[in-house]
Parts: sequence; C-alpha cells; structure tokens
Amino acid sequence: MNYINILTIAGSDSGGGAGIQADLKTFSALGCFGTSVITAATAQNTMGVRSVHGIPPEMIKDQLQAVLEDIQPAAIKIGMINRAEVVDVIEAELKAYGNKVPVILDPVMVATSGHKLIEPDTITQLIDKLFPLVSLVTPNIDEAVILAEQAIQNLDDIVAAGRKIIGKGAKAVLVKGGHLSGPVIYDVFITGDAEPVILESDFIVSKNLHGTGCTLSSAIAAEMGKGNNLLTAVKNAKQYIAAALQAGSQVTTGAGNGPLNHFFNPSKLIIQ
Repeated sequence: MNYINILTIAGSDSGGGAGIQADLKTFSALGCFGTSVITAATAQNTMGVRSVHGIPPEMIKDQLQAVLEDIQPAAIKIGMINRAEVVDVIEAELKAYGNKVPVILDPVMVATSGHKLIEPDTITQLIDKLFPLVSLVTPNIDEAVILAEQAIQNLDDIVAAGRKIIGKGAKAVLVKGGHLSGPVIYDVFITGDAEPVILESDFIVSKNLHGTGCTLSSAIAAEMGKGNNLLTAVKNAKQYIAAALQAGSQVTTGAGNGPLNHFFNPSKLIIQ
C-alpha cells in the first residue's frame, strides 16, 4: 500500500499563505502526502515580500534527487523559479526521471503585493526548457501578459494569449482570469488546436487572496495524482479553491492579503 505522493518544487513563504506552505496544505487537504524541494526562501507576510534568498542549485539538485529516487511522486507541481540555473537543474532531473508523471507549472513571476519574484532571463529559460516537459502551464493574467507579450483586457484577449502560450511550446494552458474585474471570473483552458474551454466562477469578495495561484496549481497536481484526467483535475481544483476562498473570506490574518482556508473540509490521507 502507498500514499498518493505529490511533489512541490517552489519557494518558501514565511507568512505561510503561499509557496511551499500553501502547496503542502493543499496536498494534505485533498488527501495526498506532500513532499517538497525548496528553490528560494522569502521573508514576507500579508503586507508583502521583504527579501528573497535563492537556494544554491546544488542543494536544489540534491533535494530533487532525494525525493525522486525514493518517494516517487504521482504528480509534480513547479512554482517559484527565480534563476536560470535552477531551470537547468529542474530540466535535467525531470528528464532523468523519465517524464513519468503529470507536471503542473505555475510560472510565478509577481507576488500579490507586486514584488517581482523572477529574473528576466529566467522567463526565456522557462519557456524554452520547461514548457515542453510539463503537462499544464497555469499563468494568471499578469503572467500571461508577460508570456504572450500582449495586453489582456477581456475574455477574447485571454483566449488569444492562451493560444500564443500554446504556440511557444506548452501542451496545455489554463489562463486564470481572476485579476480582471467583474462579477464573473473566466478561466480559459486550452490544449493544442482544440476549442478553448471557458470555465466560469463567481467572484468572491475577500481580501484573503494570498496564495490562490499556488493553491490552484497544487490542487490540480493532487487531483491528477489521484488519477483524474487533466480537465477533470482542473474543474475539481477550481471547486476546491472556490470553497477555500469563501471559507477564509472573513478571516483576519495580518493586516494585508490573508490566506485561504485550506482545511475547510479536509480529506483523510488516501492509501492506494
């Protein structure tokens, strides 16, 4: 018998709302066992990011090899990668692992507070080296603007940006529309030449939005680790994050952007 093991490769958030901390909470809440490779340590709270310290590439490599050789995750989520040399390490280790499992790439570039979390040359490396290896890329509006190199002001723009990201080598993309104002949020799921799938959800009024992108991509990885196909995993993850947002909408945690309520309805750890 085995737990459903899910790996996150991401940065640490000292405030506990995003990054590795949000990923592990999400895996646990959805009944999976979480493992982690920390790419950077951040000093942050609900008000913003104070500083970022990159973990040495050799240490990242050692963490990755230690997990992949022994615990063997059923799915992998990749979050904050702020340096080109870290992309090289992850690319090499994923190829060595044999691309056996679903990999979800959340191209974290800017924190909720507006703090930039990635070096410019790393964006090109993400596209060239990781897009071909991953199952899904999950940019928010701000990240899609950077990746697609176009403005996004409406649903048609989201679709166009998603197609451009597919054109840059991604197998599938979920462009998250939560940063556009309006009573309805439109997320757009695109694979190859297929017609885009428009996923609608109600806008939830809350200042506790820190870590929404990390949580969604982690939930997709967990759902795929359970054996769901990609679109089903995306839909299940969206339902989870909507409920976690609603459950945490009135909670006070710090003076700024607070976290979701990841454990509003936790699942027991699943054993297969």
